[in-house]
Amino acid sequence: MKSFSCRICGNPLYFGNSVCFSCGSRLGFSREDKAIVPVDEHGQHVDIHSRVWHVCSNAALSGCTWLTNVPGGTCFSCGLTRARPSDDDVKGLSEYPIAEGAKRRLIVELDDLGFPIRTRQEDPETGLAFDLLSSVSERVTTGHADGVITLDLAEGNDVHRERLRVSMDEPYRTMLGHFRHEIGHFYWQQLVTGDLLTEFRELFGDESASYADAMQRHYGEGARTDWQSHYISQYATMHPWEDFAETFAHYLHICDTVETASAYGLATVAAPKQFFSFRDLVSGVWVPLSIALNQINRSMGKGPLYPFVIPGPVLDKLEFVARLTRV
Repeated sequence: MKSFSCRICGNPLYFGNSVCFSCGSRLGFSREDKAIVPVDEHGQHVDIHSRVWHVCSNAALSGCTWLTNVPGGTCFSCGLTRARPSDDDVKGLSEYPIAEGAKRRLIVELDDLGFPIRTRQEDPETGLAFDLLSSVSERVTTGHADGVITLDLAEGNDVHRERLRVSMDEPYRTMLGHFRHEIGHFYWQQLVTGDLLTEFRELFGDESASYADAMQRHYGEGARTDWQSHYISQYATMHPWEDFAETFAHYLHICDTVETASAYGLATVAAPKQFFSFRDLVSGVWVPLSIALNQINRSMGKGPLYPFVIPGPVLDKLEFVARLTRV
């Protein structure tokens, strides 16, 4: 994530700020300009092309700060949400802004890296849409199916999520991580075709293998004993689809963290997408940076920020994912 500052007073801003706490200016995020811009008392912003933009109508519901060109309408990010909690679901609505905030961050990164976002309106069969569902009264299974990403909003609850993380022996579990994993499934379906599918099978395995059998084997027997030499996580060992999605998520983890570190002067590197080889970024920047960040976390009495090791085969897989933006 890049660093932002108020265009009125220069005060540093966070990505989700709707008000500058220094000068009091109202703010909105422009996806067109990739910037936080001031809005007037009516929630409007006029850009350099004299186009009028309006604060998203979901500002009160989900804390959305994005701008839309439709008065009283929703922004691009909110428009991707196909289902949300009902108005009488108090708990679900309290968890909803956390998911939407993570989704907005995801979209900014996808835009920056050059991944096309084909919506459900553009492609009714496999276009992207999100069902952000409450599990208060029914079981919700997080997953992806033909462009529709379903997420259990309870993952926004720290206690619930940490309980699952521990019970499933996972080193990392966040709402943003879920979004990054599931969008990996989406882009596998969108981009991994033709010759790329042949290369995919060489790196990740045969995706035509039974997913149901793989899932039963994984939860019944666990990961293979040498998984750390070939996979980024135990979950990645279950099936080639999950291996790709986990790898894709880590590609986004690395890119966003390096970009943020660079924006705040913690690393003096070009944007991740400007590296000729992702391998060079990992070995030359990410490894020393992640070690430093892990040590900083330990200095605060916390566990490692990035509790993963990247072996050679995983680096090859990350390189494959990085090349997808050039397809």
